[in-house]
Amino acid sequence: MAQVPESRIRPLNTRPSRPNGAYVLYWMIASRRPTWNFALQRAIEWAQHFHRPLLILEPLSCTTPWASDRLHRFILEGMADNARHFQEQLVTYYPYVEPAPGDGDGLLAFLARHACLVVSDDFPCFIIPGMLQEAAATLDVPLEAVDSNGIFPMRATETLYPSAYAFRRALQKVLPGYLLEKPDSDPLHGKRLRTLPALPQELVERWPACPTNRLQRPESVLADLPIDHQIPAGIQRGGSRAAEATLAGFLSEKLARYAECRNEPGLDVTSGLSPYLHFGHISTHRICDDLLRLKNWSPGCLAEKPRGQKEGWWGLDPSAEAFLDQLITWRELGFNMCALNPHYDRYESLPHWARQTLEAHEEDPRPYLYSLEEFAHGATHDPLWNAAQKQLLREGRLHNYLRMLWGKKILEWTRHPRE
Repeated sequence: MAQVPESRIRPLNTRPSRPNGAYVLYWMIASRRPTWNFALQRAIEWAQHFHRPLLILEPLSCTTPWASDRLHRFILEGMADNARHFQEQLVTYYPYVEPAPGDGDGLLAFLARHACLVVSDDFPCFIIPGMLQEAAATLDVPLEAVDSNGIFPMRATETLYPSAYAFRRALQKVLPGYLLEKPDSDPLHGKRLRTLPALPQELVERWPACPTNRLQRPESVLADLPIDHQIPAGIQRGGSRAAEATLAGFLSEKLARYAECRNEPGLDVTSGLSPYLHFGHISTHRICDDLLRLKNWSPGCLAEKPRGQKEGWWGLDPSAEAFLDQLITWRELGFNMCALNPHYDRYESLPHWARQTLEAHEEDPRPYLYSLEEFAHGATHDPLWNAAQKQLLREGRLHNYLRMLWGKKILEWTRHPRE
């Protein structure tokens, strides 16, 4: 039972396990993928330990904040990929799409009553910490949250790092060890698991799974859901297969120009992987592993003395180094902030010096002030800002470099920084 590192596992309650339960339950809510997934791997280990089947529940609520065709379709496409993958394995995959508010209430508790224990995904922000906390308090079996978010485990430090430089400096001292602690690329490969003979009839009747053929036609599912249909689907297809194709295209066609051209909005050399990382359709470990294999990299390439340097530490070319710095340093600095600062999404999370500066300039003249509605529709005086916002409206994404300008101007054109 020690294959998944302890630094990745967070027990959320102290309930006793139920060794004679019907199955081990994996509640898939953040790492929505069948590969390179510590949480799935942990659930498989428990299923083998108890000699019980594995049941995977992947739910999609219609009351999630900002639920829309854009977000739901992306997740549904991932669920379709998961259904195809798991149907060839000795596990039971249960994709539940909530048809109306409240219809999914009680589903997790019902399944947990028949389970040995429950394994889920650790994720530090949005609604997931609240969901995990509520489940831990109400379920009558153990609930474990497993961190499969990045190369560096979120709970491996209690230090809240104030800058990328400080985080990078600390990271470089320990990262080689964590690079070796990677999840199985296919955690079900070669595993002998018992199969679940049947699902409870009450489950099938009260919370019916979304059929695979409907998941493969997400538009037919979306049409019946009480979500925001005014936000159309984006241009990127969701799911692990699309994520892997995007990664392969980036490595073969764009990576070589990444360092030189990634800040040029007119040149399409960014990776396009952000939504797949966000919705758990691809793993940082997978991306990192593919890149390092492509470069024939080994730990012996690392610089002898880590000093928090942006370039040269990996012993790779500038483009590979620049991309890894974005993927690991900057992305995981965000996880560090969200995991350790409960106010990460509030004005109070800003450092004292930043708030001091902002408040010292509260009364500065602001020639342009816009409402939220004007911002949302790209109706400012600035054609570049409007173009960035309209790209967001149309495609569901902003170019990485323009996003910084976009954010700074919102601050400049709003009456008060707290607003």
